Amino acid sequence: MKPAPPPRILATQPLHERVLARLRGFAAVEMNPGPEPWPVVELRARAAEADGLLAFMTDHVDEAFLAACPRLRMIGCALKGADNFDLAACERRGVVVSVVPDLLTAPTAELAVGLLIGLGRHVRVGDALVRGGGFAGWRPILYGAGLEGATVGLLGFGRVGQAVAARLQGFGCRILGHDAGAPAPPGVTAAPIEELLPVADALVLGLPLTPATHHILDARRLALLPAHALVVNVARGSLVDEAAVATALEAGRLGGYAADVFAMEDWALPDRPREIPPALLAHPRTLFTPHLGSAVAQVREAIEMAAAESMAAFFAGAPVPGLIGRAA
Repeated sequence: MKPAPPPRILATQPLHERVLARLRGFAAVEMNPGPEPWPVVELRARAAEADGLLAFMTDHVDEAFLAACPRLRMIGCALKGADNFDLAACERRGVVVSVVPDLLTAPTAELAVGLLIGLGRHVRVGDALVRGGGFAGWRPILYGAGLEGATVGLLGFGRVGQAVAARLQGFGCRILGHDAGAPAPPGVTAAPIEELLPVADALVLGLPLTPATHHILDARRLALLPAHALVVNVARGSLVDEAAVATALEAGRLGGYAADVFAMEDWALPDRPREIPPALLAHPRTLFTPHLGSAVAQVREAIEMAAAESMAAFFAGAPVPGLIGRAA
């Protein structure tokens, strides 16, 4: 009897060599060679014969995608938050889904603190001043906000929220937090969101995107923040109403906004915006990074390898690490 052919795996982004070698040890692999995602039609055509999909943040799997990929049995996600993947549809079609829950935590928390410091200390404007030739030595300008003694509000007590809280304690911050689904971690005082916002010098968002958290920071809640408050979002863009943030900044009712994530990335939302609001991009009291939360070289390789190991376990019939979707 002929041995069964190896499973076919489609990787939607370039992989580190070690990760690619691991996959090729048990599967036939096709890989996107460049960072730009394949167009939807091309991706579905390539995935039509795939048994496994090694997926990234650029991917959106829904009922229509699964219908076009009848052989698909396993999706290994090189990410933590799987809100762009319809888990119910995967379960109905018997497709197993795994994520990498832990490895993104530390670098994302580090970036959150970095954005908060950069926003408060006017790093973007100061850098432009120096590069533009307008710096002739110290002047009494660009006085900003430090973290020592600041009251920081934290929305979300998941792994990232806990890691942000632990790091902020080293700056001597008073930390208040709100998360309807979890107890406050050490060093954080739990408070209702409407009581937390009016006393926050800064606010860091670390919640998952769900129907309950969509636009949790809207125009009404933005108005509760002090006018000097800084907001940092490293979780999901649609946690905030970006247009309302731009309006608050323009009206002088918000001290600044920094983000690593944007609503236009939230593929699972049919009414998501297709661009970042131009008014938000243009405002001088903003600081942005292009979804770099886990963009530490060794961390990204480890995340890819963890996703590959989950796929290896599945196709070997072993328990799958990071399993979040079970075949019906």
